[in-house]
Formats: sequence, C-alpha cells, structure tokens
Amino acid sequence: MQRERLTPDRIRRFSCPADAKQSFLWDTDAPRLAVRVTTGAKSFIFEAKLNRQTVRVTIGDVRAWNLDDARTEARRLQTLIDQGIDPRQEKADKLAAIEAKREATKRVEEPALDAWNVYLASRPKWSPRTLLDHQRLSDPGGKPKTRGRKKGEGDTTQPGALLPLLTLPLAQIDGAAVRAWLQSEVARRPTQARNAFVRLRAFLNWCSDHPDYQTQIDGKACASRLANDEMEKPTPKDDCLQREMLALWFEHVRQLANPVHSAYLQTALLTGARREEVANIAWSDVDFQWKSLTIKDKVEGQRIIPLTPYVAALLAALPRRNEWVFSSPTAESGRLREPRSGHNKALAAAGLPALSLHGLRRSFGTLAEWVECPVGVVAQIQGHKPSATAEKHYRRRPLDLLRMWHTKIEAWILEQAGIEQPGEGQAPGLRVVG
Repeated sequence: MQRERLTPDRIRRFSCPADAKQSFLWDTDAPRLAVRVTTGAKSFIFEAKLNRQTVRVTIGDVRAWNLDDARTEARRLQTLIDQGIDPRQEKADKLAAIEAKREATKRVEEPALDAWNVYLASRPKWSPRTLLDHQRLSDPGGKPKTRGRKKGEGDTTQPGALLPLLTLPLAQIDGAAVRAWLQSEVARRPTQARNAFVRLRAFLNWCSDHPDYQTQIDGKACASRLANDEMEKPTPKDDCLQREMLALWFEHVRQLANPVHSAYLQTALLTGARREEVANIAWSDVDFQWKSLTIKDKVEGQRIIPLTPYVAALLAALPRRNEWVFSSPTAESGRLREPRSGHNKALAAAGLPALSLHGLRRSFGTLAEWVECPVGVVAQIQGHKPSATAEKHYRRRPLDLLRMWHTKIEAWILEQAGIEQPGEGQAPGLRVVG
C-alpha cells in the first residue's frame, strides 16, 4: 500500500499505471484517506473495516474538495466506524431524507386536484353514481353536450364547480379562497355550489386525516358560517301535479307528435321513477308475462317494481328499434336523452305551470295518498330508503302486494284524467265519453 503525506502537487502528479484499472495513494496524516485514480477520474476515498467487512466511501472529486476538507471528512467517517455505524448507510439515509423533503415540497406545490383524485380512488364503497357526481365536480368541461342546454349556455359542458379551487395547492384553500369561490359559484349555479361545498368539506376532512396532506389543510376553510353567509337556506322544491291538473296534462302529453316522448312522460309519472331510471329501461328489463319492471336504481343498483296495466300497454305499443324501450334513432346512445322539450310543449299547450321532470316523481308520491296507500309501499316503489326502524328491518313486501297498491294508484290517476285503465291485453284506454 503506497503511503505518502498528500499534498496538492503529489495529487496532481499521481497517475494510474498503464497496466492497471485504478491506483491508490494513501495519506499519512489521515490514514484511512486516499486518492483513487482511474483512467477517467481522480477522487478522494475513505476505506476502513467494519465488522471485518471492507467499507469504502467516495468523498468526492479532487477538483471539488480541497485536501484539508477531505482529511476532516475522513476523520468524521472514521468516528462513525468507531461507533459501529456504516457511513454508507448514513449517506443513504441523508439522500433519502433529501428526497423525502423534495417530495414533500413538491406535494405542497402541486394542485389539490392530485389529492382529490387520490381521495376518489380511496372510496371503494361509493356507488358508481356517487363517484360520477364527484368526478363531474372536477371535470374540465368543454365536451359536447348530450342533453339539452339552458338559455345562454353553449354547446359544450361547463367546468366542474370545484375545479377553480382544486387547481390551487391545498395550502392555499383557506377561508378567503373558499368564500371568493362561493360568491362566484352561487351567483351562477346556487344548487350546485351548495352540493359542491358539502363535498369539498368532506374532502378536506379526509385530507386532515391523511399523513401526506394533513399539514397542508386549513381546518377552518369550510366553516359553517361561510355557507350561512354566502348561500341562501335551501328551500325544498314543491312543483307537483295536482288532481285537477291531471286531465289537461294527460290530454296534451298524449297528443305529442313523438310517441316515445309521450310514453316516457306518462311512464315517469305512473312509476314515480327518476328521470334517468326511466330513460335507462331496456327491453330486457320488461317482463310482460310476470308483469314486472326492473329499474336500475341509482342508490341500490336495481329494484323490481310492478308493471301496471296502463304502463304495460304504453310500452308494448312502442317501436323496438334497439335494446332501449325509449329509443331514439338520432341519439348516439340510441335512447332518449332529452325529454324536457316535449314536456314543456305539453305544459305550455295545456296552460299548466312549470313542472320539472323530477316534479313528476314528486307527483306520484303525492297523488298516491289519495288512495291511502301505505307510505312504505310508495317508498319501495320509488326506491326511497326506509325512514323508520320497522320499515328498515321488518318490512319486505312481495311484488304481488306492491302490484295491488300500484295498480290502485294508477287506476285513480287515470280516473282523474278521464282515462280508462286497460284490462289484460288491451291497448291504452281512451278518454271516457260523457
């Protein structure tokens, strides 16, 4: 082992023999320090024994380190060896700490949208509908609309309500940012703003329990006072068909030029189903033999309800263009996408007040009370969650019992509209004369 007191000149003159891959020049002042030279580099190294194993650590290039600093570092490394610490592990730990700090800094600077996507991916118990509702809140928009547009809107979808906030780093989503966002959103779409605020609060609560995000969260960002200050108290909608409106409504809906629109609207009223639940009915969901209708429930996945006489006759008369009951030859999906236009025409022609498609669902539940139908039966037909212990744990009504009440409800509604409920195998009834 070649040892000399290292000097800058000796280091400069030291070279690797032609017949060797590397050569070492060991220092006499710091016995574990050496200069290693190869054909392409010259650097300071430290070498010692730990647990009878050779430990070699590269200190650095001789052009970057001066000799005194290299000797100091060699003595420090020898101190670690004396303590039973592997300098290589110490170096690895330092690099890992630096990388962790870099990642933490990056995480603080990245948009909250990244954490939002982690949040959505970590919710395995959500229903597909709930997941879709959350995804829409962060959707960038700009996609062609597949359903009708409101006055003043373009032909493409709007960005999701939460997107302006989620483009900010988490640390910047504080009370002031949320207040400014609320003021902007409430002015344009108050209902969506309230729903988005509730989901934002749930997201931030999740972040506060997540080790990667909890230090970045402002715990008061979604304080209740913000919602109280910036949003009006929600008032439940009450649009609903009254008994005296039924005759006019049915008359003009049945006169619609498009039979699919007409059948859709009548089915929506007489089943009390949600608008998309009705639109998604496929022919495979209709059982004319056993008089049942399978509904793709947005909450429970699916539910089976009775196929009442009038609705059965309506569906049987529709053209079978494809798999969908309420089909459309012009829609890309092959099914009816926007029934509001026909409904609004019928309402205008009848001189009836504005009524949303969800108002038809509300109408079914309200009109069912005229035949003194049990509340639990109506809830089971409409797909509402049980609201009492008895309903939740002790009531499992068979389809036959539901059919008895559902048929009574349909018969009463048709009677008020002046329409005869068809019997077995008959076409839809005509207006009663006289």
